[in-house]
Amino acid sequence: MSAVANIERQPEKAAQPDKDWWRGAVIYQIYPRSFQDSNGDGIGDLRGILTRLTHIAELGANAIWISPFFKSPMLDYGYDVSDYRDVDPMFGTLEDFDAVVTEAHRLGLKVMIDLVLSHTSIEHPWFAESRRSHQNPKSDWYVWADPKPDGTAPNNWLSIFGGSAWQWDTRREQYYLHNFLAEQPDLNFHNPEVQDALLDVTRFWLERGVDGFRLDTINFYFHSQGLEDNPPLDPALRDNSIAPSVNPYNYQDHIYDKNRPENLAFLGRFRALLDEYPAAAAVGEVGDAQRGLQIVADYTSGDDGIHMCYAFDFLSPQKISAKRVRAVLEQFGETAADGWSCWAFSNHDVMRHASRWAEGEADCNAYLKIVFATMAALRGSVCLYQGEEVGLTEAELAFEDLRDPYGIRFWPEFKGRDGCRTPMVWDSGEPNAGFSAGKPWLPVPADHITHAVNTQEGVEGSVLEHYRRILAFRANHPSLLKGSIEFLATTGDAVAFIRRTETEKLLCAFNLGSMPAEVALPGAISPVAIPGHGLAGQHVNGKLLLDAYGGWFGRLA
Repeated sequence: MSAVANIERQPEKAAQPDKDWWRGAVIYQIYPRSFQDSNGDGIGDLRGILTRLTHIAELGANAIWISPFFKSPMLDYGYDVSDYRDVDPMFGTLEDFDAVVTEAHRLGLKVMIDLVLSHTSIEHPWFAESRRSHQNPKSDWYVWADPKPDGTAPNNWLSIFGGSAWQWDTRREQYYLHNFLAEQPDLNFHNPEVQDALLDVTRFWLERGVDGFRLDTINFYFHSQGLEDNPPLDPALRDNSIAPSVNPYNYQDHIYDKNRPENLAFLGRFRALLDEYPAAAAVGEVGDAQRGLQIVADYTSGDDGIHMCYAFDFLSPQKISAKRVRAVLEQFGETAADGWSCWAFSNHDVMRHASRWAEGEADCNAYLKIVFATMAALRGSVCLYQGEEVGLTEAELAFEDLRDPYGIRFWPEFKGRDGCRTPMVWDSGEPNAGFSAGKPWLPVPADHITHAVNTQEGVEGSVLEHYRRILAFRANHPSLLKGSIEFLATTGDAVAFIRRTETEKLLCAFNLGSMPAEVALPGAISPVAIPGHGLAGQHVNGKLLLDAYGGWFGRLA
């Protein structure tokens, strides 16, 4: 536990009876290959996670999300599942997973796992049976289609990982659909048996004690059975938030290969299953560059869809700004008044925001602190990615160190996702910064070692202690967890808003810029400053005076 004094700490965690615990929760994403290695093989594992759960609890998170650890050939590093009901030996055993759940619950942490339902590995027994013939019991479990008369693919759909989304199979003499790698065939959700099988998988993990799920590529589950060509997208509307600009995937309007309305009925079935368990919850990943927030709204509105989703609005290359924060939050409020979003600035698929946004700022650490304080005050839940709490930047890797097939294919214009997946740094005095006694699967960059947890723990002003302080502050103010949000007029790169519940009204203001800023308050607003957050700002004569990268919290009568 940190020794920094005078920090408002989160109250002792107890069993959480609130079925809406997810609303306003802080979820810490663990990428298991890179979190902690326990056996010296250079790959993180479940036993390693077990030894580091205290770090996450002391940070102030409410839940962990563990990226895939299922059996897999690892062509897409676990997102190509060959057995949904077992742990890949490189990560440990089912008993190791049970130990993680038990210890997480003891520490007051919920456990969410990554469910990859849209596709499997070609090594999954379901696909092995499906590809054998046109008539076997699972022949329709994947998306098969005949070629055009000239032998080419059924339509123009593209894979996010490059090239056609169709792969020829010589056994069936048909094409199968894959939105990602050719070794990741898409399941056919139009088949009720497929839905039933996936819901059985979900129940298996619920019975094992998990508290919820992160649903990978949730808007990819269904395709149009008409297999119509996607229309071209107006070049002015192209957006590289989902795929890099060098990928022709951005040239299409993806209205037939994903984002299908049939998905709502399946999500209703999924929610009904989760509702059988007292506090189970799910967050969906919505990958769409044109209509992401609308899809989030559709999927989370009411009580018969997914509890919450996150889109790529703050995961895109476009730098965050006060104007953008307000625009995204207000658009979501208009389209999904009763929906709920989960905000993330970094994850295992995108460049770390410490490099994406902070490079070039006058004070990178101060910038990262105010950006995080802003996210922690927004209406919605929060998802943190391992390493951001110590300010890790995107790793610069040589081509020969790459493991990500996406980056290898589009190198050097797009370097893939390995740069955000390098090992977590724990102890600057240990080999590989305490991640592993063996050679890590990805290098530990030398400039990451100075960010190690042990170099920041207990150090006033460090990024790590700032994260702890802000999360403790957030936990003690109900309006920041579940309150409404109302934006105030500002100038420059300052953003200000009121978070409100029946019992608390909080004024929040943040300056995302490197120059001091002022926020003029309406005459009826006279907030009283609240200490404990460590941000620099003042309330003077009806104005909020914010230092560079400064912030302010005040209580309203």
